[in-house]
Amino acid sequence: MASLSFGPTCAAALLGVLALAAGCQHYEPRPLDLDGHSDAWRGRAAGDDSVRAFADQLAVLGQSSGFDLSDGLDLAEAEVVALVYNPDLRLARLRVGVAAATVEHAEVWADPEFSLDFLRVTEAVADPWVITPGLALTIPISGRLEAEKARADAALRKSLIEVAEEEWATRLRLRRAWAQWSAAVFRGEQIEALLATIEPLALSTGRLARAGELPSTEAGLFAIEQATQRQALTHARGEATEWLHRIRMLIGLAPDAPLQCTPTLYSQAGRDPRIADCLGIARLREAYEIAEQTLLREVRRQYPDLVIGPLYESDQGQSRIGFFGALPLPVFNGNRQAIAEARAAREVARAAYEIEYERLAGSLAVMRARLETARAARKAMEGDVVPLVDRQLDAARRVFELGEGGTLVLLESLVQAGRVRLALIDARLSEMLATTDVASLSVPAGVPGPQPSVSPAVSEPVINALEVVP
Repeated sequence: MASLSFGPTCAAALLGVLALAAGCQHYEPRPLDLDGHSDAWRGRAAGDDSVRAFADQLAVLGQSSGFDLSDGLDLAEAEVVALVYNPDLRLARLRVGVAAATVEHAEVWADPEFSLDFLRVTEAVADPWVITPGLALTIPISGRLEAEKARADAALRKSLIEVAEEEWATRLRLRRAWAQWSAAVFRGEQIEALLATIEPLALSTGRLARAGELPSTEAGLFAIEQATQRQALTHARGEATEWLHRIRMLIGLAPDAPLQCTPTLYSQAGRDPRIADCLGIARLREAYEIAEQTLLREVRRQYPDLVIGPLYESDQGQSRIGFFGALPLPVFNGNRQAIAEARAAREVARAAYEIEYERLAGSLAVMRARLETARAARKAMEGDVVPLVDRQLDAARRVFELGEGGTLVLLESLVQAGRVRLALIDARLSEMLATTDVASLSVPAGVPGPQPSVSPAVSEPVINALEVVP
């Protein structure tokens, strides 16, 4: 019986393949640990070292005015916490690692391919085996890898812009939630102040009614208004609690995490947005670049890469060495389908870029009109309505204190003053929300483009300007 023997070249090739296989990466399981994550999450606080370190980093870059929680957490400081702990940002940053890994390996050549053919001669010969080992190496002469690298670079830039966009959107969501919470807090304070005025009046009018010096129907109106305001106070406090939990969610803290916030309703105008520079347009610009490079890659793929390699053959005991080469000919397929699809996808990306510009320009006009209306309404409340109500309330109090009647006039004046002050809070809220909407189309100050603070492969905040919110 003929024995199967390998020549020295064949054995060396096998040993080389085994050595390469030994250098491959290995799988390491990493099971989920919900309990451990829950403990870490519940242990977070707004003043953690990681938050302070990031605040210091922003301060060095001139993008933060400091981080001091001794007087409570204000909106600007809450934005710093959100940039570190917001859960949506954590996912967005981790996705950048996928794009970064693609860039790192985009230009790597294909692995060589080892082949080994065995043939046995059916006739009676001394050595009936024909052994042909081969090692195929693909040399990328088509330019496909360069196009793939350019496409991966564009995808990484797009991923970084998406992170910056998500950071900006997170800060804007926090501002809106902060405005709603602040308005609820201020409503509660206003209702408490009104109750502090109505409650003694309700007691005194009740005594006068029992003494027969005041109709019980008039005294009853004070009691009714007192009960109504108490119910409104309960609602305002509940609304404030709900919005405070939403704020905890946005900044990445547990529902029971201690948090002392400072309410504010600001109306400071920001920079005038320029649609061509907004992050959404920048993201779609990179999406179009990806489509361009995808088309280039598919066009390059119709030009074949060269496949060459050494060849050894053992035929009936006789050894032969040489090399082989292969060059696919793009005659029948020519990658036509992929090229046509990539060309159509590029047109879609172009249209998406242009249409988004139109949509944002129209949205900005609507937002500006809403802001002007909200600002005019707030100014009218502060300049006209509030002074009139204050004068009416002062006059009604003087009449009541002089004992000249006017009980119902005083009650109506108190109620009207409370309504106007609540309306003023709502006007300031509307202006703050409208200002935030306009800011949503702005580019954070000092950010020509998103830059990773440490590395795009790690879960760290992208450095863009943290506007100091009054």
